[in-house]
Amino acid sequence: MHLHVAETAEQLGKTAADKAAEIINGCIEKQGAARIILSTGASQFPFLEALAQKQVDWSKVEMFHLDEYVGLPESHLASFRKYLRERFLSYAPVKKAYLVNGEGDVARNIADLTEEINRLPIDLALIGIGENAHIAFNDPPADFDTTEAYKIVELDEACKRQQVGEGWFDSIDQVPAQAITMTVRKIMESSTIISCVPHEVKANAIKQTLNEEISREVPASILNTHSDWWLYLDASSASQLK
Repeated sequence: MHLHVAETAEQLGKTAADKAAEIINGCIEKQGAARIILSTGASQFPFLEALAQKQVDWSKVEMFHLDEYVGLPESHLASFRKYLRERFLSYAPVKKAYLVNGEGDVARNIADLTEEINRLPIDLALIGIGENAHIAFNDPPADFDTTEAYKIVELDEACKRQQVGEGWFDSIDQVPAQAITMTVRKIMESSTIISCVPHEVKANAIKQTLNEEISREVPASILNTHSDWWLYLDASSASQLK
């Protein structure tokens, strides 16, 4: 694990974007293309803003993302498809964007995504860490064993509170009960993982992730076993580390 602590979330975003662009450009130079996974949420704002300033040939990049609520229309403020169209695809004309769709025939949507993501390895995954230490929507106790690429999960109360706290919903009752998520095992198959985790609300999750045993109750703890994991914190999110 490569740990970097910046003073502010903005500095964190710039440093992580430098590394992400370096990896993507290196893959394009070496193999002519790159495949990436993006995470969403308020914690990723500084990183995505900094990434917009990087020189990358996005026409050689295929993009996947981690999760989407079941039954939530793309027009909703909380839709991760909407988020990525506005905060990434607006400046990154990628070769192909494979967006998780929680509407319509969800089983077919998952099958199609699975076929595409399993076609070739993922070069770089941007994997945030939630306030309950979830990765994607793999809330505790997370399933570390399934061989599926995506699955439908029930969201726990802590996860729902985070979504309300970040302003995506007005109340817990408005948060959908289910979501489609990329599984832990599929995330861990990525060649490189970068995690951007700023803000004090993530400090306890970071302490648990780094200071405890690998545990399904702390889903992000599994990242410690990855051979090329880059963790970017700011002073606030690192405040509970020894």
